[in-house]
Amino acid sequence: MLERVTLSPAARTSTLERFRSGGELDVLVVGGGVVGCGAALDAVTRGLSTGLIEARDYASGTSSRSSKLIHGGLRYLEMLDFGLVHEALQERRLLLTTIAPHLVRPVPFMYPLSKPAWERFYVGSGIALYDGLAFGVRQTAGLPRHRHLGKKAALRLMPSLRPDALTGAIQYHDAQVDDARFVLELARTAAQHGAHVINRVAATSLLRSDDGERVVGVRARDNATGEELDIRARRVVAATGVWTDEIQSMLGDDGPLKVRSSKGIHLVVPRDRITSETGVILRTEKSVLFIIPWDEHWIIGTTDTDWSLDKAHPAATSADIDYLLETVNSVLVTPLTRDDIDGVYAGLRPLISGDDSDETTKLSREHVVATPVPGLTLVAGGKYTTYRIMARDAVDEAVKDLGEEVAESSTDKVPLAGAVGWEWLSERPQILARSAGIDEEHVETLLERYGTLTKEILVLINAQPELGELLPGGETHLKAEVVYAAATEGAMHLTDILTRRTRISIEARDRGLGAAPHAAALAAPILGWDAARVANEIDIYHRRVEAEMSSQMMPDDESADQVRRLAPDGAL
Repeated sequence: MLERVTLSPAARTSTLERFRSGGELDVLVVGGGVVGCGAALDAVTRGLSTGLIEARDYASGTSSRSSKLIHGGLRYLEMLDFGLVHEALQERRLLLTTIAPHLVRPVPFMYPLSKPAWERFYVGSGIALYDGLAFGVRQTAGLPRHRHLGKKAALRLMPSLRPDALTGAIQYHDAQVDDARFVLELARTAAQHGAHVINRVAATSLLRSDDGERVVGVRARDNATGEELDIRARRVVAATGVWTDEIQSMLGDDGPLKVRSSKGIHLVVPRDRITSETGVILRTEKSVLFIIPWDEHWIIGTTDTDWSLDKAHPAATSADIDYLLETVNSVLVTPLTRDDIDGVYAGLRPLISGDDSDETTKLSREHVVATPVPGLTLVAGGKYTTYRIMARDAVDEAVKDLGEEVAESSTDKVPLAGAVGWEWLSERPQILARSAGIDEEHVETLLERYGTLTKEILVLINAQPELGELLPGGETHLKAEVVYAAATEGAMHLTDILTRRTRISIEARDRGLGAAPHAAALAAPILGWDAARVANEIDIYHRRVEAEMSSQMMPDDESADQVRRLAPDGAL
């Protein structure tokens, strides 16, 4: 039984003290996204002393701004990339059954058909192959096989589809994930196994051996205090995604990896705006567009365009939003308008680039691992679903010449925090509801967000019953979730709580402005904020929301980027 370890303020202080001690780690991971946290878990479960630093917040980049899908990559079959699809389907099964069944769950999709009979044969053959790859290697995790639908059956599943937009459909299943929470629990699980993980600590340069031949650690800065410290490690693994070039620049040359940033934006609309029992995948001129069920909302996305501006603040433009609305409205009985949008978010994909002229839609979704100098391993590319493979390959490369026998990766058997015992507990929410004196519906929601860690939140509610109340302006989130985020989940700013520990910033109609003062008041005593700091945190969040909403009125990337940069950068 693992010791209960949290990402508390006290744990952060302890981690800093460990780094200040000067003791050498076996592996130091730079980057707190899904691949970096996955690498930290991989390394520590091999018995290696492990550290992880993240310049901003866990999952604050690409890993909290995805389409929130765990999938094999149906469209990659058209590119004949069978290996990538097969690998992703294997990972889908592990995530659904072993690693995170509380955060990853099945989701149905329907592919509307609108062309002559050949389209049903062509699409049906691809989806049959997709299912066949899963069934053939027993990677289905209980997901149903695809089925062909006539026009009437398809419209019964989705009455909001225009009758003239289809002649029939094919339905299949994939999976979805709460991406930011998944990364957070990866980090916490790594910490439970003994890794020293910390956010808001940035690598500023690489430490070299006396002869200059090896990387032996990093010089880092605690962004909370400005303190600089040297963290020494036998191997450094950089999993920095779209920031890979920044790490490579520390070597003094261009480095071996060429990473291009592709921007993808998503719209979040209320569930009642589209009447459907299934998600939808639509073919577009360049790629595909998803309508994804997301609790009380739908997520609509995504775009795929080159981005060369501020990597920390990718901005959705008015043109991006119009494109998604026009595309989805082409098949809806009742068109969506901007007034229907509750949230918009933009993220960047780190794509392995060849020629600079390559379109981002054609660049590789596969990952690359490289060791440009001894002691430093880089990993980039890939897709969220295969994060564990990327992490494993990066650690394999980093330790292959460590000079001692290192255990093989075992993360395919390591459940995340909140997963152990979840299936049993999820079927008995009434027990937890009675113990805390709150509605069973709230407990069911907590179980889907926290798994068996829900019991820790209920302890807070038992101690302070008022924490079982809904957070004003916070949609379906309870006050206890804010307290839990500050006390145990490494949240250091109001933005961390409203954008990643909860979903309030993309689900609340006002983007969380109404919830901000209430959440700040709950976090303040835990994080040691005085009245001035509370006011500043609320102001920073307000300015962030205002900048994002203003950028979404701009016609192009350059003008949207300029407006988005007006928000403070200190608490992304």
